[in-house]
Amino acid sequence: MRVAQEVVISEDEKRELRRLAEGRTTPRAVSRRASAILLAGEGVQNKSIATKLGMGINRVAAWRRRFTAAGIPALLNDLPRSGRPRVVSDEERLEVVRRVTEERPPGRTHWSHSTLASAVGLSETTIGRILREHELKPHVLKAFKISNDKHFESKLRDIVGIYLSPPENAVVFSVDEKTQIQALDRTQPGLPIKKGKAGTMTHDYKRNGTTTLFAALNVLTGAVIGTTHDKHTNREWLAFLKKIDAQVPRGMDLHVICDNYATHKHENVRNWLAKHPRVHIHFTPTSASWLNLVERFFRDLTVNAIRRGVFTSVSDLLGAIDVYLIEHNRAPKPFVWTANADDILAKVARARAALLDVKQQLAQEAA
Repeated sequence: MRVAQEVVISEDEKRELRRLAEGRTTPRAVSRRASAILLAGEGVQNKSIATKLGMGINRVAAWRRRFTAAGIPALLNDLPRSGRPRVVSDEERLEVVRRVTEERPPGRTHWSHSTLASAVGLSETTIGRILREHELKPHVLKAFKISNDKHFESKLRDIVGIYLSPPENAVVFSVDEKTQIQALDRTQPGLPIKKGKAGTMTHDYKRNGTTTLFAALNVLTGAVIGTTHDKHTNREWLAFLKKIDAQVPRGMDLHVICDNYATHKHENVRNWLAKHPRVHIHFTPTSASWLNLVERFFRDLTVNAIRRGVFTSVSDLLGAIDVYLIEHNRAPKPFVWTANADDILAKVARARAALLDVKQQLAQEAA
């Protein structure tokens, strides 16, 4: 039986190899090589290492030899490979990038692999490789809007400060309404999932009414207080505030983070707040719903309980929402906010500058 060459690793090398093997930013290939050498240093044979790490035994043997010959630096870079030399020039690659970032194809809103291939004379496979190398995805479009709130910074710092350093002897709730939740029934029954086949659902549906969910996310625990109503006027909002207030122990302050919806600022609400000084309202900036953590809960509710649901009535929909709330609160997990205000403001400043450049460019083209 052949026995692999012994690998001797110093303490300093062990520390560096562990860093490479466990590092989140370490390339996967380098991480696996470092793990293989650590196992080799423990006396594990190549066959066992290959099985444990999902590598070929010849590859394990090669990296063992390279480490023995040149140490850790040998693990960081691949050796030059034989094969056909690159036939796509740097100029051609830059032209693909320029087209994607600066132009649109005639009659279309964005580039595809096929339209780019036709425009620059390269294969679709090559186009795909160039786009991946430059992390360009012309088919992807994300929603985006910069808040124009005059008090954006002060509101941002207020809310982020509460997330990162909650006030003492107080409970913080992120609160909002999810309006117009539709009870949709499909026109035909869906087929169940089977081996090799996905479940099905018809594209068309029948509307059976709507409801509004009022939800208050406890920022510390992740538990949610929820109630549904047909409407979302100041009466329903005030009733929900009273419900939250009733569940917070006396002697503790109550902080409520919510948006600028007119209902939240109604005279009836202001009068009630004046009589309940322990309740503090923190308004998010205009067009900045992403600052409200309860929106993350709403997304989970939609994905897990509503989007693929079939509801023959509003009662069915309400039942599904109630069950989801109960199950969520059995083992709630908080959504942990990590971004500080300065980093967010710097990102917004960059976005504003980029948006201004686009506006100026459009104005010049129109002139």
